[in-house]
Amino acid sequence: MTSALDKTALFDVIEPVCKAHALELVDGVLANEHGAVLRVLIDREGAAHVEKATGKMIPGSGVSLADCQAVSRDLSTVLDVHERLLPGGRYRLEVSSPGVDRPLVRPHDFERFTGTEVRVHTKLPLDDTGRRKVQGTLLKLEGGAVHVEDPPSRTTWVVPLDNVAKAHVVFRFE
Repeated sequence: MTSALDKTALFDVIEPVCKAHALELVDGVLANEHGAVLRVLIDREGAAHVEKATGKMIPGSGVSLADCQAVSRDLSTVLDVHERLLPGGRYRLEVSSPGVDRPLVRPHDFERFTGTEVRVHTKLPLDDTGRRKVQGTLLKLEGGAVHVEDPPSRTTWVVPLDNVAKAHVVFRFE
């Protein structure tokens, strides 16, 4: 993503289009791959969820190809009107489901997936060893920080949201 991209303003434009299709905006990322590519991830609210009885994450985006096409069509028109949001003007638009390794982007994502296995990459080291990755059970989001327990060591890592570079759900095929 480029520094010139105002992600908040972009989300403000994309989110209503998703909601009009009864979908949730998961993330929007501008990448440079042989030109600018705007990747928009959409999901059906509540499709991937934590099963209360077992605490396991149940995948299932529920997003169809038709959903992606409809959002892409409508979003393309809206982005043409708000062209100032995308630096350089020219871009390819890709709309897809988040997949089983769903990214956790906003605070409500961390709340929704409490109890699941996650991997968190940080911007700054977490300790003196330079550790920047934590994987374990997402215990909670509290006080603007993500609490992740590393099961083998029983260590709980507390990562401030502003130190999260990226985070996603870890899905294990059984």
